[in-house]
Amino acid sequence: MANETDNLPQETKDQEEQEEDQTFEELGLDPRLIHALTKKSVENPTPIQRVAIPLILEGKDVVARAKTGSGKTFAYLLPLVQKLFSDSSSKKNLAPTAFILVPTRELCQQVYSEALSLIELCRVQLKVVQLTSTMSASDLRTTLAGPPEILVSTPACIQTCLSKGILQSTSVQDSLSILVLDEADLLLSYGYENDLKALTAHVPRRCQCLLMSATSSADVEKLKKLILHNPYILTLPEVGDVKDEIIPKNVQQFWISCSTRDKLVHILALLKLGLVQKKVLIFTNTIDMGFRLKLFFEQFGIKSAVLNAELPQNSRLHILEEFNAGLFDYLIATDDSQSKEKEQADGESHVERRKARKHAKKKLDSEFGVVRGIDFKNVHTVINFDMPQSAAGYVHRIGRTGRAYKTGASVSLVSPEEMETFEEIRSIFGENENKDSNFIAPFPLLTKNAVESLRYRAEDVARSVTKIAVRESRAQDLRNEILNSEKLKAHFQDNPKDLDLLKHDKVLSKKAPATHLRDVPEYLLDPTTQEASKIVKLARAAMGNTNPTRRKGLKGKFRTNKDPLKSFSAEAPKKAFKGGMKRKGKDGNDSHKSKKKQSV
Repeated sequence: MANETDNLPQETKDQEEQEEDQTFEELGLDPRLIHALTKKSVENPTPIQRVAIPLILEGKDVVARAKTGSGKTFAYLLPLVQKLFSDSSSKKNLAPTAFILVPTRELCQQVYSEALSLIELCRVQLKVVQLTSTMSASDLRTTLAGPPEILVSTPACIQTCLSKGILQSTSVQDSLSILVLDEADLLLSYGYENDLKALTAHVPRRCQCLLMSATSSADVEKLKKLILHNPYILTLPEVGDVKDEIIPKNVQQFWISCSTRDKLVHILALLKLGLVQKKVLIFTNTIDMGFRLKLFFEQFGIKSAVLNAELPQNSRLHILEEFNAGLFDYLIATDDSQSKEKEQADGESHVERRKARKHAKKKLDSEFGVVRGIDFKNVHTVINFDMPQSAAGYVHRIGRTGRAYKTGASVSLVSPEEMETFEEIRSIFGENENKDSNFIAPFPLLTKNAVESLRYRAEDVARSVTKIAVRESRAQDLRNEILNSEKLKAHFQDNPKDLDLLKHDKVLSKKAPATHLRDVPEYLLDPTTQEASKIVKLARAAMGNTNPTRRKGLKGKFRTNKDPLKSFSAEAPKKAFKGGMKRKGKDGNDSHKSKKKQSV
């Protein structure tokens, strides 16, 4: 069914070399879209965009495989929106013209925001909506009224709409002209196979289908045969080397060998001694370990936030927005997708698996996925506190840095129990063939003396972070986030600026952090570590990261309003109307203070 053009990859490589300086205008994009891209500070197309955009504009089915952060979203969004410009006819559609299917709710929000931004900047009458699994039937019906031109959703929501009659099969067959499967290699692994098979019965033969993926896998091959008709296969690594196809060349990879118990002291040394560049994304395999890390960091004055499937959707999206905006430097993300896969592969008994699934349904969001697709802004360092269970998991975690061809780094803490997985990862990169390549190198800046100098403090604090403390902080954080997500939702819709007052890096520890643990005394630092810390600071200064944006807006605007629940008031400030009582002339301080209070 899918007759692939196997000779195309070489042709596309040659084409890429000849047209490196090709502009968006030369690709045939509408001037309104070029203006929108200029507003978004996007000047030149990426390699995948240079090849994919003309093919999609011609109406071809395309399978595009390119590394994370290479611009795949715009590669399909730009031609899709342009085709809707020209295809807007007098015909009244009863269903959306374009479906964009993604595996996770976070990616759904991200793609929706990008599409909405493009449409608003182009100033055209196109409607884009997103569906989530939490919507009721009436909400789904209201959202799809119109209908919109673009629908962004997970496959499960589409199937719900079809089964409940919210979307009519005949309407979909008459209206649907473009189907996009983003992060295609993840759609089946997230359990959407039955939903996609059910959808194929409603997809008309003339519909243009696009598959976007970071890796090629058996799942992608299955989807190609299921949906596509004679697709163009685009595989665009930067160079021919197998290693650089998987991990971008601009990402440096390091590893540290240590016991499971010593991981806490090693990550403390990395962060507290300033040996890694900010912002830092830290991956754990369990939610409990994520909270254990947060509580551990708090005692040393390191502010961080946690991101996991247990949190409400609104809170997760707001955490991502704050992290991307630079409001905090350390985000602890729980990647439990790998552990779920391993549980299914290991021979658990049927009863135990059923209980585990029941328990997961109550607490965890099945549409949550932090590793794939989400565009974390300006993440310089990824730390694998817990190693992923597979090489594919490692590749997708590292893909959160070095996006849009920026430099990045990864540091993996590898225990003896995880060495087998680590060796599998190294073999993927071909290190067995070339022993001198050292593609994943030992981390050079952290010395044994530096680790030992912090051991007493780290182990003392680690003993205080008990299982009970972790459980209590986890429950407290969940209560806080539910309050933020539900009770204040209506208020924040009317007052979006007040949302800045909600902070996700608040201290959870009941015991106040000891002040002497905030700073590392100089006598604990050996000369090698001091020199390494200076190197990292110089590199940060060269990159222009010395003045983080996260503190500017909040301190000036909301210095006195620390608690959002106490800051809401319908009354005007009383002190503002006492002006003139204590003025001391033009240069008087009291007049200046009164004005400052009034502005606050």
